[in-house]
Amino acid sequence: MEKNMYSRPLSLRSMKINDKFWKQEMEVVRKEVIPYQWAALNNQVEGAAPSFCMRNFKVAGKQNKERKEQGKAFIEPKYTFRGFESLPEDPNHPEDKFYGFVFQDSDFSKWIEAVGYSLTQHPDPKLEAIADGAIDIVCAAQQDDGYLDTYYIINGKDKIFTNLKDHHELYCMGHLIEGAVAYYEATGKDKLLKAAARFADYAAAHFGPEEGKCKGYPGHEIAEMALVRLYEVTKEPRYLELSKFFIDERGKRPYYFDKEHPEEVKKGHENDLRYFYNQAHLPVRQQDEAVGHAVRAVYLYSGMADIARLTEDETLYQSCEKLWDSMANEKMYITGGIGGTQIGEAFSYPYDLPNDTAYAETCASIGLVFFARRMLEIKPDAKYANVMERALYNGILSGMALDGKSFFYVNPLEVLPEASHKDERKFHVKPVRQKWFGCACCPPNLARLVSSIGSYTYTEKEDTLFVHLYMGSELTKKVGDKDANVAITSELPWDGNVEIAVEAKDTDFVLALRIPDWCGGNYTVDGIEKDEMSEKDGYLYVKKAWSEKDVLKLHFSMPLLLMEADEKVREDAGKVAVLRGPIVYCLEEVDNGKDLHLLEVNPDGKYEIKDSEICGNPVKVVEMNGFRVVDTAKKDGELYHVYKRKEKEAVELKFVPYYTWANRGENEMMVWVRV
Repeated sequence: MEKNMYSRPLSLRSMKINDKFWKQEMEVVRKEVIPYQWAALNNQVEGAAPSFCMRNFKVAGKQNKERKEQGKAFIEPKYTFRGFESLPEDPNHPEDKFYGFVFQDSDFSKWIEAVGYSLTQHPDPKLEAIADGAIDIVCAAQQDDGYLDTYYIINGKDKIFTNLKDHHELYCMGHLIEGAVAYYEATGKDKLLKAAARFADYAAAHFGPEEGKCKGYPGHEIAEMALVRLYEVTKEPRYLELSKFFIDERGKRPYYFDKEHPEEVKKGHENDLRYFYNQAHLPVRQQDEAVGHAVRAVYLYSGMADIARLTEDETLYQSCEKLWDSMANEKMYITGGIGGTQIGEAFSYPYDLPNDTAYAETCASIGLVFFARRMLEIKPDAKYANVMERALYNGILSGMALDGKSFFYVNPLEVLPEASHKDERKFHVKPVRQKWFGCACCPPNLARLVSSIGSYTYTEKEDTLFVHLYMGSELTKKVGDKDANVAITSELPWDGNVEIAVEAKDTDFVLALRIPDWCGGNYTVDGIEKDEMSEKDGYLYVKKAWSEKDVLKLHFSMPLLLMEADEKVREDAGKVAVLRGPIVYCLEEVDNGKDLHLLEVNPDGKYEIKDSEICGNPVKVVEMNGFRVVDTAKKDGELYHVYKRKEKEAVELKFVPYYTWANRGENEMMVWVRV
């Protein structure tokens, strides 16, 4: 670790995103997704799975009011376990009980976080008023001691923090902190921030290395990185210390979760296999393979990277490096998706990346972006930003329809609708996006990421501005007591032209510009002298004394690439994926007919990149020479027959951006195509 290379994200308040591509995505989130999700949180979306989220806060607030009014006469509910997801017996007349998943509170927190980011870029008094009202409802449920989780407030507080492994209290606290910080930074209003800090104080009084405190840690990670964020806003060291404690304690033997659930422990057996799912099988500094639930994993790794940076923990950083390499080099789909198996929504063994049963949860790719940026904050190496870009344009954006009104939880790389409907092994693979989910982690997660996209575009240190993603934007960077204004115009993801205008008279600072892996090192720069440039770890460093108006023009080559997987990935043997710039392409039945598995790419054939539209959205499509295999030896009614070399019929293949698939109805889709 080289502390002099550390950098930090720029404040969203210091920049304006005006990129043609990402501004459109942000507007879809602002105009469609955020209002839609607010309706969903209030059970107002017809035909969608009910959330019960805001209703639970209202019930908890009502109970809290009664507790205060009645004083000692109030009878506290005794804890009753009603299942991981509880639903009302009579949906039309629900009782004053907790409904939904145990983590339902977090849906509000992710929504308010997206609202905060959106308000930063686009002030909206009406939306802010709705958010303030929602915050009032949430804060009314908070207990006098600071505790704030409606599952236990409503069900019975006598079991608080007794099931960290399964019941998500610390997960909900983490999301509450993230949402509270975002809203505070956007509006300056601290009501929710104070509530989140009180909940964190309650947790800090309960957990820690001190004698008498609980030695537990989150079953579902996120509190680790959220507490760091709270520390950075409040400068209160106990939040950093609590985050570090959770990370240090994880995976120690005897396992805390075994103490918590002795009834599940077989006599004489240490049950470490059960804790791969929670990344609690080993102390984190001994972990070197990405395992278990993919979302939990990358949330943990993000927190580990934060703590490694802030405490200069070299051993922890080396673990982060090993875990990154395990994930990116052995367990990641070409779309930036992670989590190869639906069993546990988890990483599988190295190179096991099935396409038609892939899980590749939207939230997991989002967590991968969180981890990538934190690694970039420690070391500006383009390998992190390349993966971050791939996930953003593909495995994440595919999680939302182009109109922002439906969502994917799972992002497969091959779909046969009949299999999704009839094969229970593939029931998790949906051929069209869903209106909402009972377990609705992905839609609000996607909204908060897209709304905060600027946080991943740049980082800075005192004398350097790192440009990790090329998107149209304007920002101001402090250089000593002077301001440097930087404006970027970008034609990505469709073309490789980027223009950077710098207004920084008599100011010296360094621009560090990522060289994307997809350009193959082929790029040109106009407006800079050769002796003002140098390359390191995939970044072009431009150091000069800037004038009143300097303009750099970059052109990154954007060839069409036929990508092949490592030979150990059995599912992709003999196949290629089409990539151009940051965009992964796919075939859809609507363009190429049924039986996509019979199509082949002609690697020596001609191709054209064409301007097109999908559902009114401008895209570039790839039209390429290919073949359709024709089996002339088959007789009607025969399942098997003697092999005979197949005939091939020349066809024109049409590839569309992967993130746009399933916007034109239910049909087959395929990323990896025979060659």
